[in-house]
Amino acid sequence: MTLTLAPLAGYTDKAFRMIASAFGAQETVTEMVSAEGLARKSVKTRALMEKFDESENLTLQLFGPDGDTFKRALKEFRWQEFSKIDINAGCPVAKVVKTGAGSALMRKPEIAGEIIHIIKEETGLKVSIKFRLGWDEGSINYLDFAETAVKSGADELTLHARTRSQLYSGQARKEHFKALRALFPKDESTSPLINASGDVFSAEDARLYLEEYGMDGVMFARGAIGNPFIFRETRKLLETGEYTLPSTEERIGTALRHLELAISFYGEQTAAREMRKVMMSYVKGIRNSSQIKAMMTTATCYQDYENALKLLAL
Repeated sequence: MTLTLAPLAGYTDKAFRMIASAFGAQETVTEMVSAEGLARKSVKTRALMEKFDESENLTLQLFGPDGDTFKRALKEFRWQEFSKIDINAGCPVAKVVKTGAGSALMRKPEIAGEIIHIIKEETGLKVSIKFRLGWDEGSINYLDFAETAVKSGADELTLHARTRSQLYSGQARKEHFKALRALFPKDESTSPLINASGDVFSAEDARLYLEEYGMDGVMFARGAIGNPFIFRETRKLLETGEYTLPSTEERIGTALRHLELAISFYGEQTAAREMRKVMMSYVKGIRNSSQIKAMMTTATCYQDYENALKLLAL
């Protein structure tokens, strides 16, 4: 059973990954990294791959349209520093899909298979692939896609149970996890590990995937933004059948610690700007949060955020 912080563009930087790890995330994943950017030696692309320290169990998620792009990328960085390479075949965003990457690979499973084979051959690392149910309702092909991936050498599969056309709307269709598990039975030594992704907003959601659908792990995405406590809660629920929600004081302390880490990595001005959406998530659903969020929209330094969060204690 593995609890993983999923790749989230604009969120899962090394500050967030460090906080998630402190609360029990066993694996963390980089923001999705452009294979083409790596091949071109982009400094900004390389910055997305930095560990918070050498102890981090970090998976590198790459996106790209074809095997040649990945082969060129693998020559340009130290892939030995990562525990695993994950291929993004699930991102539905138009600017990614139009290049032939992300969810566009669902329409070309043979190319996804070629990419997996190249990574295995070039690096010897474990390879995982994150994918969706299909492109749209008329092309649900996740089972065939998964078979191609495993035959090509994939060690791990992560299914996000929506189609590309759904984007992030509606509910994840969890019944499909049983079909994927049936295709690769848990008790067979040749079966890949299977992770669930989509609509994991509570410890109970995670337990359902693990116990009801037989998943080997769960990826926490939107449900972990401003809520790294979900990793600790899930572990407690699985171990004891119950858990305790964080106090307001712990929420405040963790939010400020997250901000402090961001400042140490990126500088106060940049961190204060980039952390706004994350800091607002920490106070979601709490009394006085509307007033606090309004103050955070103009925050330009640590002190501004601290002043806003003090209202929670009133």
